[in-house]
Amino acid sequence: MVTLKERITEDMKAAMRAKDAERLGAIRMLTAAIKQKEVDERVELDDAAVVGIVDKLLKQRKDSIEAFEKAGRQDLADKEKAEVVVLQAYLPARLSADEVQAEVQAIVAELGAKGPGDMGKVMGAVKQRLAGKADMGQVSAAVKAALAG
Repeated sequence: MVTLKERITEDMKAAMRAKDAERLGAIRMLTAAIKQKEVDERVELDDAAVVGIVDKLLKQRKDSIEAFEKAGRQDLADKEKAEVVVLQAYLPARLSADEVQAEVQAIVAELGAKGPGDMGKVMGAVKQRLAGKADMGQVSAAVKAALAG
């Protein structure tokens, strides 16, 4: 079984051979972020941790795209969008909105959470279970809705 880190390394080598500069740049940025975390924490990252890094980088790219488009810099926004496409390939299949809602409701029931005061407790459990499988913005909205009801 090939780990996600090994797959990323192989993809980087393939991009080098193909002289695909854009793809190579995005993959190098990802491997740098992975190495940085491993050095900082003196650990070997597993697939779940790598997915967490990919998620974080995707959020940064999406924020940058928004900022660049507001500033009228479509060239920079397009570069970020190309990186988003490369990074998304390393994420597991995402859950649909209905699946996210079902998971959130199950967790709320398991924890016996009631009201907005339990948001932190529920989000902690949800993050562990759905890390990399769902957009956390969508998850947060589902938790708020479940606790408001």
